Amino acid sequence: MKIQDIFQETYSSLSANKARSGLTILGIVIGIGSVIAMISIGQGASGQITSSIEGLGSNLLTVMPGFIQPGRGIVSSGRGSAQTLMNEDIEVLRQIAGTAYVSPELQRRFQIVASGNNTNSTVIGVEPDYAEVRNIALADGSFITEAQIRSMGRVVVLGPTVALDLFGEGNDPIGKTIRINRVNFKVIGVLQAKGSAGFFNPDDTVFVPLTTMQKILAGAEFLSTIAISVESKDLMPQVQEEATFALAEKHHVDPQSPDFSIISQADILGTLTQVTDTFTIFLAAVAGISLIVGGIGIMNMMLTTVTERTREIGLRKSIGAKKKDISMQFLTEAVMLTFLGGVMGVILGWILAVLVSQFAGIATQVSLQSVILAFGVSAAIGIIFGYYPARRAASLNPIEALRYE
Repeated sequence: MKIQDIFQETYSSLSANKARSGLTILGIVIGIGSVIAMISIGQGASGQITSSIEGLGSNLLTVMPGFIQPGRGIVSSGRGSAQTLMNEDIEVLRQIAGTAYVSPELQRRFQIVASGNNTNSTVIGVEPDYAEVRNIALADGSFITEAQIRSMGRVVVLGPTVALDLFGEGNDPIGKTIRINRVNFKVIGVLQAKGSAGFFNPDDTVFVPLTTMQKILAGAEFLSTIAISVESKDLMPQVQEEATFALAEKHHVDPQSPDFSIISQADILGTLTQVTDTFTIFLAAVAGISLIVGGIGIMNMMLTTVTERTREIGLRKSIGAKKKDISMQFLTEAVMLTFLGGVMGVILGWILAVLVSQFAGIATQVSLQSVILAFGVSAAIGIIFGYYPARRAASLNPIEALRYE
C-alpha cells in the first residue's frame, strides 16, 4: 500500500467523523498545551533567578558568619555565636591575590520616618566599594565616601522604593532629613531602580556608612557579610580557597570546620537551579497526566472505529490487503490525531505562556527543546495507544469480518 494512499485514507476516515475526531484531539491539545506552559514558566523563572543573582555582583564571593552544612543551613560552629566576622577580617581578605574589591556589610531593619511618612526597611552599613561589588548605580546625588566612613557621617543613600515611600513621586529627596532609629540623617543620594533579586531587593534598601551603623545605629562591632569581587571568573576557585585558609588562620580555627562560610554565585545558582528544575519537572508531570487521559481517549476512539469498520476491513483483506497494511492504516490515523493535537497544543501552550507573562508578571520562556519534546511525546502517545487497536484490526478474520452486522 502506497504512502500516498495511506494518508488519503487517513484524511477520509478522520474527516468523516469530524466531531469525534475533534473531541479526541482536544485531550491531546490540553495535555501538550499544559506541558508547554508549565515548562516555559519553569525555564523563565530559572532564567530570571540567574539574571537576578548575576545582577547582585559580578564574580562575587560572599563570606558569611557560621558554618553552612548541607541540609542544615547556617549553624553555630561551637566557638561562640555565629557573629564571627569582624572589621579585622577585611584587610586579611584585601591582601589575597586576585581580589578586586572587598565590601564589608552590617544589615539591620529599622523604622524610617520622613515628612510625616514612615516605612520599615533594610538599612545596610557599607563602605565605598559596595557600589562596585554590587553593581549599583546612582540616579541622583553621590554615594558614601571614605571621609564619611572616618567621620561616622550621618548620611544616607536611598533605594528608589524607599525614596518614593518617604517623599512621594516628583519630590527630590536630596538634602532632606530622615530619621532612622531616632537618629537624623541627611539624604545624599538615590539609587537607580534595579529590581528584586528574589531574596534581596536593593530598591527597598537604605545605605549608611559602616562605622555609623556599627557605632550609632546597631551598637555592634561584627559584620553581617563580607562581599568579595574577584578580578576574573577563572580566579574564583583560587580566591575562595585562599580566603578560607587566610580567615581560618586569622580566627584560629580548622579550615575544614571554620566559623564562617564562603559561597560563590555558582553555589547559589546551583541550589536555586536544582529547586526550579525540580519544580518544573513536578509541574510538567502533573500536566502530563492529561496526556495519558488523552491517549486513553484515542485508544477508545480507535477501538470504536475498528468496530464500525469491521466489514470494510474484511473486504480489504478479501481482495488482498495484508495485515501490515491494515495495521499501518489504523496506526497512521492514531498518530495523525496526536500530531494535529500536538501542533494545536504547542500553539495553546505558547499563548498560555504569553498570557501568564503579561497578566501575572511571571517570566516565561518557550524553548525549542520543549516544543520538540511535545511533538515527540504526542507521536509516542499515538504509537503506544494506537498500537492495540491497529493490531486488533489487522488480526480480524476476513470471513467473520464480512459477516459482521
